[in-house]
Amino acid sequence: MEKKYRLMATVAAGLESVVGQELKNLGFEPQVENYRVFFEGTQADILRANLWLRTADRVKIVIGQFHATTFDELFEGIKALPMEDYLNYDSEFPVAGRSQKSALHSVPDVQSITKKAIVSRLQEAFHVRTRLPETGFFAQLEVMIAKDEVMLTLDTTGPSLFKRGYRVQKGPAPLKENFAAALILLTNWNKDLPFVDPTCGSGTIPIEAALIGRNLAPGLTRDFDIEQMDWFDHALSDAIRDEAEEKADYDSELDITGYDIDPQMVAIAKENARHAGLSKDVHFETLAAGDWQPTSQQGVLVSNPPYGQRLGEVEEAEGLYAQMGAIYKQLPYWSKYILTSDLSFEKAFGQQATKKRKLFNGQLRVDYFQYWAKRLPKD
Repeated sequence: MEKKYRLMATVAAGLESVVGQELKNLGFEPQVENYRVFFEGTQADILRANLWLRTADRVKIVIGQFHATTFDELFEGIKALPMEDYLNYDSEFPVAGRSQKSALHSVPDVQSITKKAIVSRLQEAFHVRTRLPETGFFAQLEVMIAKDEVMLTLDTTGPSLFKRGYRVQKGPAPLKENFAAALILLTNWNKDLPFVDPTCGSGTIPIEAALIGRNLAPGLTRDFDIEQMDWFDHALSDAIRDEAEEKADYDSELDITGYDIDPQMVAIAKENARHAGLSKDVHFETLAAGDWQPTSQQGVLVSNPPYGQRLGEVEEAEGLYAQMGAIYKQLPYWSKYILTSDLSFEKAFGQQATKKRKLFNGQLRVDYFQYWAKRLPKD
């Protein structure tokens, strides 16, 4: 029987349920907690999750968990874990560390003891008496202690999942690709509806919409750390990618548009879409948000307008919100979703949101103001 691993997808605050839903759609049974979602899967599933998760940060293997309040307990607990299943005697394995509300609060000491315990385990397992060379494959470990519960994990991802590889240039305040994908998955958009971003910047939101509309795995064009590990079945690399390619939908008509007032940003957005292989699926145009007029009766609009962090900018941003409000009020059959850190947004916009969702764009608290469309009357 194929070995199953306990897995953990790490996630930004506020997006845990989105990642949980993604995992459910992939056929897993997720357990959602703050900042992370647990699930179980095989080696093929680990690669599948890395390829397909649009909104998570990383996929990690949970090597083990135990209780520890002393360094002796930490050492023995780590040494008892089957590290030889994941590392060779020559693997390069840095140990990151975190500790919250625990007796063992010194993170450098926790990291050092964990490393010593793993070295001791590997020396015994591989009958090596000398120092371990650490010249082999790379494996990023992390020891986390929360309320005296220790968890040791192995990162299977490498650079964060938001690094899709298509973004050659960024704007002044870019959204991470996985955050942009989450904004779309939190809407009622499907590929049969027009999709508009009136403040598209470097094009991340419309490009992510096109990846979703085409059912393209966001990690298809990149590699993952697990694929460099000796114990991983390398035949899976091509097989799981081929499987993902077969699920792509290149036939549906997509109506996805991004607008920006700055022609330089529009040029960057077009270049990013070209790198993503989606230049025919997303249309970019230079246009001020206040000048946009829809060409269809219904659709979905997602906007991440400038927040305005300084006084002059705040007034400018609120002027833009008022313009948007005046236009969007005339579009009852369009759903509008607007992200901003301005908590008085509704006042400037001139309409109360159907729903608000608190999110974090990096360290910045933002709100996602949702204005749901009326149902289009049937003829």
